[in-house]
Amino acid sequence: MKSLFYHDKFMNRHIGPNNSELNEMLNVIGLDSMDELINQTIPSGIKLHEKLNLDEPITEWEFIEKLRPIAQKNKIFKTYIGMGYYPTTTPPVIQRNILENPGWYTQYTPYQAEISQGRLEALMNFQTMVSDLTGLPIANASLLDEGTAAGEAMSMFYSLRKNKNANKFFVSEDCFPQTIEVLKTRTNPIGIELIIGDYKSVELIEDIFGLLVQYPSGKGEVNDYTNFFRAAREKNIFIVAAVDLLSLALLTPPGELGADACVGSSQRFGVPMGFGGPHAAFLSTKEEFKRNIPGRIIGASIDSQGNLAFRMALQTREQHIRREKATSNICTAQVLLAIMAGMYAVYHGPNGIKAIAERIHKLTRILEFGLKSLGIKQTNRIYFDTLRIVYEHSSNELVENIRKISLGMEINLRYLEDNSIGISLNELTGLNDVFKILSIFETALDTKSDRKPVLDFADNVRIEFPQPLMRTSKFLQHSVFNSYHSETEMLRYLKRLENKDLSLTHSMIPLGSCTMKLNAAAEMAGITWKEYTDLHPFAPLDQAEGYLEIFKELEKDLSIITGLPAISLQPNSGAQGEFTGLMVIRAYHKSRNEGHRNVVVIPSSAHGTNPASAVMSGMKVVVVNCDQFGNVDLTDLKKKCELHKENLAALMITYPSTHGVFEEAIKEICSIVHLNGGQVYMDGANLNAQVGLTSPALIGSDVCHLNLHKTFCIPHGGGGPGMGPIAVAEHLIPFLPDHPIIKLGRDKGITAVSSAPWGSPNILIISYAYIKMMGDEGLRKASIVSIINANYIKAKLEGSYKVLYTGKNGRVAHELIFDTREFKTSANVEVEDIAKRLMDYGYHAPTVSFPVPGTLMVEPTESESKTELDRFCNAMLCIREEIKEIENNMVDKNDNVLKNAPHTARMVISDEWKHPYSREKAAFPVEWIKHNKFWPSVGRVNNAYGDRHLICSCNLISDYSEATV
Repeated sequence: MKSLFYHDKFMNRHIGPNNSELNEMLNVIGLDSMDELINQTIPSGIKLHEKLNLDEPITEWEFIEKLRPIAQKNKIFKTYIGMGYYPTTTPPVIQRNILENPGWYTQYTPYQAEISQGRLEALMNFQTMVSDLTGLPIANASLLDEGTAAGEAMSMFYSLRKNKNANKFFVSEDCFPQTIEVLKTRTNPIGIELIIGDYKSVELIEDIFGLLVQYPSGKGEVNDYTNFFRAAREKNIFIVAAVDLLSLALLTPPGELGADACVGSSQRFGVPMGFGGPHAAFLSTKEEFKRNIPGRIIGASIDSQGNLAFRMALQTREQHIRREKATSNICTAQVLLAIMAGMYAVYHGPNGIKAIAERIHKLTRILEFGLKSLGIKQTNRIYFDTLRIVYEHSSNELVENIRKISLGMEINLRYLEDNSIGISLNELTGLNDVFKILSIFETALDTKSDRKPVLDFADNVRIEFPQPLMRTSKFLQHSVFNSYHSETEMLRYLKRLENKDLSLTHSMIPLGSCTMKLNAAAEMAGITWKEYTDLHPFAPLDQAEGYLEIFKELEKDLSIITGLPAISLQPNSGAQGEFTGLMVIRAYHKSRNEGHRNVVVIPSSAHGTNPASAVMSGMKVVVVNCDQFGNVDLTDLKKKCELHKENLAALMITYPSTHGVFEEAIKEICSIVHLNGGQVYMDGANLNAQVGLTSPALIGSDVCHLNLHKTFCIPHGGGGPGMGPIAVAEHLIPFLPDHPIIKLGRDKGITAVSSAPWGSPNILIISYAYIKMMGDEGLRKASIVSIINANYIKAKLEGSYKVLYTGKNGRVAHELIFDTREFKTSANVEVEDIAKRLMDYGYHAPTVSFPVPGTLMVEPTESESKTELDRFCNAMLCIREEIKEIENNMVDKNDNVLKNAPHTARMVISDEWKHPYSREKAAFPVEWIKHNKFWPSVGRVNNAYGDRHLICSCNLISDYSEATV
């Protein structure tokens, strides 16, 4: 009978080693059971002794069957709300070969450029697209959303202002309301005063350092800002324009009007609305600000052979290095969505993009003509895709009648507070849709119009903008945007790029603090269903009951897992979660008349985003030392908490620590902070080792953020998307973020941190799926196996590589740090040499020089099998033997397999080979590689050259080859 109840448990598909292999691994570690290892690893005082009260786990096919009826609760209406979100078509060749392709979505941020050339080129395409359309020479490789991009631009120019007494930032009242709200959140803690008003009447006083306008405006008017921008420039005021990227195919780009920066979203370039995200935002700016631009920039350089190679440029700007001096805490961005948007431009080309924009504008003109024939007043004198309807004697009753009729026809319009109505057309709008919209107003006015004049007008409609606003400059002229317009050519181009990149489809990616675990196909299934992709974030909530059910369930489950009673799903990255948590703590202190509490203590081992987020939230950073074992120095912590007890706001701490250890004194650490009036913020970067074994609440934290793109299986996508929801204790619940458009019932809450009320809802389906299919048993075992795998690697490699930190029983958590600094002295081998040599063995390097310079941090995750772990350890042991050859003077210290790594196919098959080692040793150092070789597409990239000759868009090939190495 037992066989009749057999279930193919998802847990067994997600977790790499089977029970027999786990026993073998425990034997290598020197233990008899999993419980014995956990007892030696996790302090007894914080261990969970009861099950997580989650639903019983379900199989993959059961989950898919569960997800379908939930999807059907979402109602997909024709949507003309606009406000930065528009229905669009994702070309199937892009959906199938990028969004649904693990060769793309399981990649990591391209820190190792030699095995990331495909996505680096794809991001270069995105940057070029943004730069060309906005008329500014440099753009970054994506930001989180339009609102936060505006905040990043504001912060950048605040740091660059020449008049250090200037602390005011003007925002046009016609900017999108969600953007204004996010700016309120960003300005509040750092002393910037926001001035919101009419750009036509604002007085540009000397206290204003910067300004933001919307182009076209939030209500659809295309304003000529030429004179306004000129007046601002004369007073040294920085100019930011929030733009509709598609409209710039027809409109004069703000860069040509004099803007210093442009921000916006690339969502309508083939990326579904997804009830708010994820989408790739952007920031483009002038050449003079290239060393200040937030986020990542992809640049061109050359490799060791003098060939063109892409890489992440100017990495010293990263918050990991600048810490509390950083002006931004951006870490995860939206790389996968930026690649999709860039490929949309590649596929359509300049003519296709312009044709889409022209069609939308022409249909908008036809709609206006039809409305005017009904006697309806439309107030936007110049527009791209949006009309604003105002009745001479408008009333709530009339507008409500129009709303009722439109909803009855399954159409969403925008209803403004002044009783005007907004209609924004989009790529999917057709002539029949225009007539349906007209029929709404005919019904409301109890009239019927003649279609013939409208059709006659449609036959002759033309693109007409005033000369200063009509785009004359060309865009997307590089060959990449003019070569791949058939699906066959596009398919091959995408595959060619994919083949240049190492992803989880090839081998383990053992990056410490990154949790590169399985992103299961069943978890990903729902994200492309139209019931989830085609919903506007500001649609009436009764059209989103499916999403709301998922939110409710996910919040409940995350609350059970963390032990904290409430969740906000709004932060759309881990760093955003940090910022949100600190802002909630700040609001809590202010509510108790303790707004002076502004000191955050942070261990020296912390992730670089921690101090950057603290500064963004108006806090002062006090660094606490670590002891010789890598733990927080309790004496130093007590000293600094007591010294600052009158102003102590919070402690930020990662647990297990960034050094890969469950600190024994964690409860005492939290108690010290609480006794001195502070709150405890737990960074959830390492939660993968906690789930089901302990919890943030048990250790004493008041708030934590959760990296859903780590612990809960949202794929990293080559550098995003991610999600960073926060969990909070009871006393912090009232201060969770609200939203200006979709009210979340948090009257005391902080203002919005993201443009959409639930951040990036579409990818929440992935984490929801993971929890439902794993249940308590699966989640707990995943944590245990992640710890076993890390300790197994330790046992296999500690005889060859020094393990920097362990717990009191000699165990590590789910990750560990190997100290390679001794090899610099003994063999002239840097940690980078080991990282690059691993590529020859088919592996992405572990995390290099973080959190300790000259080290490798390894995190295998629970998804990797014993076979894969053994193969990785074999590679590391072989590299150690190669180092010994140098130490023993058997090979040259400068001309060897490590110093010249990685070795490309082009290098190995070249007629000329001058190295003292064989080609076989270079490329096929062990037998198994001969059967499954991944070739790096370029040699070691010259980073210094790339920074000296910074090229961040697709220029002519001749621009890349002005010098040799």
